[in-house]
Amino acid sequence: MMIFKVIICLIIGYFFGNIAFSYIVGKTHNLDIRKYGSGNAGTTNVMRVLGVKEGIITFFGDALKAVVAMCLVRFLLYPGDDMYMLLTLVTGLGVVLGHNYPFWLEGKGGKGIAATGGVMVALDWRLALVAIAVFAIIVLVTKYVSVGSLTIVFLLPIWLMINYPGETYLNIIGWIFVIFAFYRHKDNIKRLISGTENKVGKKNKKA
Repeated sequence: MMIFKVIICLIIGYFFGNIAFSYIVGKTHNLDIRKYGSGNAGTTNVMRVLGVKEGIITFFGDALKAVVAMCLVRFLLYPGDDMYMLLTLVTGLGVVLGHNYPFWLEGKGGKGIAATGGVMVALDWRLALVAIAVFAIIVLVTKYVSVGSLTIVFLLPIWLMINYPGETYLNIIGWIFVIFAFYRHKDNIKRLISGTENKVGKKNKKA
């Protein structure tokens, strides 16, 4: 029965994750964001190509879809379930999976950082505030959005280990978020190593 619930939550999360705000915002400007800048359908590329306002809209949209999906599961679909934390966290994982690999965009989605941020908000708003502060400091110091992004994803499994030290499944899922983030940032990591990664303030147009 629990396996069935987990599968349902993963599917729900995946479909919420398919709401690609970067693509939607790009279309309001008559362009496919996947064909401009880095070619990534995410917040950073939208900000570089279309501007800060559009980037902020994209970020909050991608974060909100995780919050809505997780709240839907926790408070409407399975209210009072003893395993609510596992079910909501799996839902959040599904959102990130759908965001990264949306079926209607041929699997060409974002890198999951904004969606992961939404997962943090749904779990504990204080965790989200810490993540925002850490991200801002790292980006200000290094000028690399990717470094800030890859750093804050570690806060999720750390938070889970502190608050749910004996919950093996929760802690494993927390580290899966990190694996997803690093895999999607593999090209960024290569550019960081070679010294060719884009810094904050550099604006890209055509992919």
